[in-house]
Amino acid sequence: MKRKHKEVKPVKYAYGLTSALLVGGAAISLATGQPAGAQVAQNDESRMAGAVPRAGAPESFADLTAQLQPAVVNISTTQRVEVQSANPFAGTPFEGLFGSRGGGSQEPQYREGQSLGSGFVISADGYIVTNNHVIAPAGRATVEQITVTMPDGTEYPAELVGADRQSDLAVLKISRDEPFPFVEFGDSEHSRVGDWVVAIGNPFGLGGTVTSGIISAVYRTPPTGGVTGAYDRYIQTDASINRGNSGGPLFDMQGNVIGINNAIISPTGGSVGIGFAIPADIAAPIVAQLRRGERVERGYLGVSLGPVNDDIADSVGLDRSVGEFVQIVRDGDPAARAGIQPGDIIVEVGGETVTNDRSVSYIVANTAPGTTLPVTLYRNGERRTVNVTVGQFPTDEALAQEQEQFDLEAEPEATDEPQTGAVAEQLGLQVMDLTPAIARQLRAPAGTQGVVIAAVDRGSDAGQKVTRGDIILSANYNDVATAADLERIVREAQASGREAVLLRIQRVGAQSPFYVPIRLR
Repeated sequence: MKRKHKEVKPVKYAYGLTSALLVGGAAISLATGQPAGAQVAQNDESRMAGAVPRAGAPESFADLTAQLQPAVVNISTTQRVEVQSANPFAGTPFEGLFGSRGGGSQEPQYREGQSLGSGFVISADGYIVTNNHVIAPAGRATVEQITVTMPDGTEYPAELVGADRQSDLAVLKISRDEPFPFVEFGDSEHSRVGDWVVAIGNPFGLGGTVTSGIISAVYRTPPTGGVTGAYDRYIQTDASINRGNSGGPLFDMQGNVIGINNAIISPTGGSVGIGFAIPADIAAPIVAQLRRGERVERGYLGVSLGPVNDDIADSVGLDRSVGEFVQIVRDGDPAARAGIQPGDIIVEVGGETVTNDRSVSYIVANTAPGTTLPVTLYRNGERRTVNVTVGQFPTDEALAQEQEQFDLEAEPEATDEPQTGAVAEQLGLQVMDLTPAIARQLRAPAGTQGVVIAAVDRGSDAGQKVTRGDIILSANYNDVATAADLERIVREAQASGREAVLLRIQRVGAQSPFYVPIRLR
């Protein structure tokens, strides 16, 4: 149920707001002077003539803010969160003696959780765009209610129309008899570094807040420590974006929505002038599909990828870091059917060079399923091309079932044992042959062949990447069955001037092997 509100004259409402509150305006009709049903966006060109500041440094953002702010909303959720039992005897025979009834196990305990973010109305009939993470439950939680608050404080229950975790976008719907103020997507493709922008949102739950700045970079890939995903291409801005701004719009000086505020990089959790917005030209097609209730169409290869850093480039003999490294190929998926293998380095997809700005994931995700693409890769130092028929990206549920879990942070064991041979001296490892007894102890898959890492020198490069108990399956793409095999391969790498060796590792608890480059000392 919406609250009753005072009748306010539309013209005064449209132009009398400043940058104070982001909590209202919902019940105000659009005063366009047009026949009923002919709704015009808040940022339509015909309405922006008096609001757009002069070229160069604007004297004020007040008129622009007053025109756009009625379409920006606060979004909050009420969640039911399952909490762990406080019973100190939980899981023991004495569990029933602590706070439970009837001698049975305790019932699950719940608490109420909340989330808070921003969004913006994109149609007169109440469709709203926000980030998926604003409305998605975290951990063991379920969303019980989504509430949208307009700039005048009027609240509306919202229906979730569609959400897409991969792009972090969601579409909501609210309803009332009168049309809502709304804004439309602009063209972010022509945004330039140095252009002025305005961000409107709900930082720290303060209510509607307006900040300004410039575009610091276009199509920037934030540092993640790994390869980018399908949509990790953002507009970077120094307009202050803080917690709660997520899902709010980023406007250019013509009032166009050129981005959706999404994330920041900050050592403190507050804005330090490095904010990121999903570009409108990426978001708009996805929003259109979600609004129609359709599943988002995106291409899929079925590989897990890693960056080609200097260590990997040195270990495989590449002149420079280029492309992306294939860690895992999922059986039966498009990449496997095309013959792509773990250890391959993909350098081109569909004739496009793989770079940080145009990753394999980005190129493939933006290719229609069923399309056949040539994929150029390096394998054992040789360049080759395979043709891949792109598949349909799996659902989130299917991906969760397949997701690989690697414990790459296990602390390696120190060793004071004397080290001899190339493996010990160059890699900082002590290894031993994998016997059936050791394989059983490590719960290695049946038929596993390799050598076991018995100890790691913490001062070596290996000390940061592998741990005692890891099984080395291959080195520089050559199978390793004995410690002598590994010794020979390391000596050959030394002789050929390689600065690193590429090991394929099977780790206890990991579902699939993975590659690790180890620098020689």
